[in-house]
Amino acid sequence: MTPALLAVAALLGLVLGSLANVVIVRVPQGGSLLRPASACPRCGASVRARDNVPVVSWLALRGRCRDCGERISARYPLVELASAGLFVAVAARFGLAWALPAYWLFAWTLLCLTAIDLEHYRIPNRLTYPLTPALGALLVAAALLAGEPGVAVRAVLGGVAAAGLLLGLALISPRGMGLGDVKLAAFLGLGLGYLGWAHVALGLFAAFVLGGVLAIVLLALGLRDRQGQIPFGPWLAAGALVSVLAGQPIIAAYLGVMGLR
Repeated sequence: MTPALLAVAALLGLVLGSLANVVIVRVPQGGSLLRPASACPRCGASVRARDNVPVVSWLALRGRCRDCGERISARYPLVELASAGLFVAVAARFGLAWALPAYWLFAWTLLCLTAIDLEHYRIPNRLTYPLTPALGALLVAAALLAGEPGVAVRAVLGGVAAAGLLLGLALISPRGMGLGDVKLAAFLGLGLGYLGWAHVALGLFAAFVLGGVLAIVLLALGLRDRQGQIPFGPWLAAGALVSVLAGQPIIAAYLGVMGLR
């Protein structure tokens, strides 16, 4: 890991964070990611190139359309900053490993799916269907280039195991678990399985703990009733990122406490 790699990661994250904003807005609507050009939803004015610089343009415009003054959601720079932060964190975790591009895709996809699920309460097939095999291909290639074919097999089995577990839960409790979560689990299982079975277990455990704590807090504050819908996808994503970025010290600490090291 070098400062140059982290700088490249930050810039790449900002640029792809801008793309993530397009995905977050257009995929749920069934729109094209290429056309039409981005425009103000109020006045229809096309966004100029100089107003498309991640974060900087939003700040320069003070969060308003250059033409009509319509407010631009703060979500745009927040997503771009989150993307940059994730790319830097992943680069710091993996360095110049063969698996680095795969985990950049992993983190970027989870960012997009989290934002969509929070707003629309669904995980679109349009993302999970192409990006799950894309992640699998990158991880298999990374394992083979590193001379570890067994790791590729474990990644695939991790995806199958995670999806199978959540499918079982969805069949038992359809109201509590959607099929979108099952498809997301397959994606997560690939990324976590590449790192090891302990990472798969930690990622899923963290997701259920984080989601459960949120549900209890919301119920206690009266912000949700027992029938209220809480999307689980963001917590699957959060648990997976905890496992990828901080899994090694957490697993080591657990094994130490249990006397298994």
